[in-house]
Amino acid sequence: MGIVAGLDSSSAFTRIVVCDTDTGAVLRQGYAPHPVEAKASDVDPQAWLLSLGEAAAGGLLEGVQAIGVSAQQYGLVPLDATGAPARAALVGNDKRAQVAAADLIEAYGGREAWAEAVGCVPQSGLPVAKLRWLARNEPETAKRTAFVMQPHDWLVWQLLGRPTRRTTDRGAASATGYWSAGTGSYRPDLVELALGHQAALPEVLGPSEAAGTTPEGLLISAGTGETMAAAFGLGLGSGDAVVSLGASGSVMAVHHEALADPSGMITSFADATGMHLPVVHTLNAVRTLRGTAELLGAEDLSELSALAMKSTPGASGLVLLPYLEGERTPHLPHTAGTLSGLRRESMKREHLARAAFEGMLCGLADALDVLRGRGVSVRRVFLLGHAAELPAVQSSAPAIFGAQVVVPQPADYAALGAARQAAWALGVAQGNLAPHTPPAWQGAAAQIFEPGDELAVGQAVRQQFVATREQLHPGAFGPSL
Repeated sequence: MGIVAGLDSSSAFTRIVVCDTDTGAVLRQGYAPHPVEAKASDVDPQAWLLSLGEAAAGGLLEGVQAIGVSAQQYGLVPLDATGAPARAALVGNDKRAQVAAADLIEAYGGREAWAEAVGCVPQSGLPVAKLRWLARNEPETAKRTAFVMQPHDWLVWQLLGRPTRRTTDRGAASATGYWSAGTGSYRPDLVELALGHQAALPEVLGPSEAAGTTPEGLLISAGTGETMAAAFGLGLGSGDAVVSLGASGSVMAVHHEALADPSGMITSFADATGMHLPVVHTLNAVRTLRGTAELLGAEDLSELSALAMKSTPGASGLVLLPYLEGERTPHLPHTAGTLSGLRRESMKREHLARAAFEGMLCGLADALDVLRGRGVSVRRVFLLGHAAELPAVQSSAPAIFGAQVVVPQPADYAALGAARQAAWALGVAQGNLAPHTPPAWQGAAAQIFEPGDELAVGQAVRQQFVATREQLHPGAFGPSL
C-alpha cells in the first residue's frame, strides 16, 4: 500500500486529503482557511502557502509519497525576471477585467475568432483578460511581467523549491484564454495582444506526468484546476455530465474531443485524464430560488421546496423564465426574468414555488441541450450543490433532464481528484500503472434518481418552458436548439 495526498487550494481555504493509493480510501484530512487578506481581489500568493502549512500541521503528510495540487482557476500570478511576484496575484472571481475582455474580443476579430483559436471567448475571469487589464491599468507592472503562472502552477513550483523548470497541466492551461485544448498548444500571439509583449509560460504536462521530485524524494504530480480535479475525484467518464447549482449554474460533460463553438456558449476545457470538458454556463440558478423564497416569505430553500411539492408538475400553467441577471445561455445579457401563464387558479404560493424550481431546471436543461446538440452524449447527470438535496429538485430533475440523476454525498472532490492524480503519477513512476490508465478508485457514494414513469411529464414541462421562451425571445438559441 502507498500513501498519497491531494491538496485543494480554493479561493477561501486549503483542504488536504491523505489517501490509500490502491483504493482511494481517505486516511487523514486537514483544513485551514486562507488569511482574510487572501480573499480579496489582489492576494499575496504567500498567503496560500501559509494556509497550506496550517492545513498540513501535526504530521498530516507523514508517510506520503506523492502530492497532487488542485487550485482555484482563472487566477493570475505575474512574475518578474527574478521569479518574484510583479504584483499581488489577481484571483479568479475578480470582475475588473470586463472592459478588457470586450477589448480583446474586438481586437482579435470577434467571438467566433476567439472560439476557433482557443475554444473560449474572453470573459473577465480569464487570465488573458487580466493580462489586458494589467497592460491598460498598470503598464509599468505589465512591462516587468516576464513569466505568467496560475495559482496551481505557482504552488507546485513552490513545493518543488522554485526549480528552473516551471509547469502546468492541460486542464488549467485550457482555462487561460491563450492555450487551445483543440491543438494542445499555446497561442503566444494572444499573450502579446493582451500584455503588450511576450511572456514566458509554463510547460504543459500530460495527465500522468510528474512535475518533479522534492529533495526529500516526494513526487509532485502535474496538478490541475479545481473543476478538472473535481471531475476526476467524482470518477466521471464518457456519457457523464455535471450540473452545478450555485447562484449561477454550469453544465459540463466528458467528451472525446475539443469543441469550437462560434456562439461562445461552450467553453472548451481539457480535463485531467486526456479527455475534454466542454462547459456551458448560466447566470441564473439558485439565485432564482432565493429570490422566489424572499418574494413568498419562505424562511429558506427547504421551506420553498416543501411549498413547491404541494403543487404539481407544470405549476398549474405558470412558467418562470429565470433570467433575473440577464442570461449567458441563451445570450440575453440585457433581458429580465418573466412570469407567464397567470390565471386565477394558478395564483397560489405553491404554484409560483414550483415554477421557480422548474424554471431553474429547464434553464439548465437548455444548457445540457447545447452540449447534446454538438454530439456530446449525456446518459447520467451528477447534480452538485446544496440545492441538489432539495426534494423539489430531486423529484423533477431526472424527468426534465431526460437522464439518470446522481447526487453524490458531500466530499472534497477536488482534493480527492488531486490525490488520485498523485497516485497515477506515482504508479507510472514505479512502473505499476500505464500512462493512459488512471488508478481505479471507488466512485463517489451517491443517491440515484431515474426518470421512470415521470419522463413524459418532465418533457411536457420542458415543452411548456421552451414554448414560452420562444414566444418571448424567438431564436435566442438559433436554429440548432
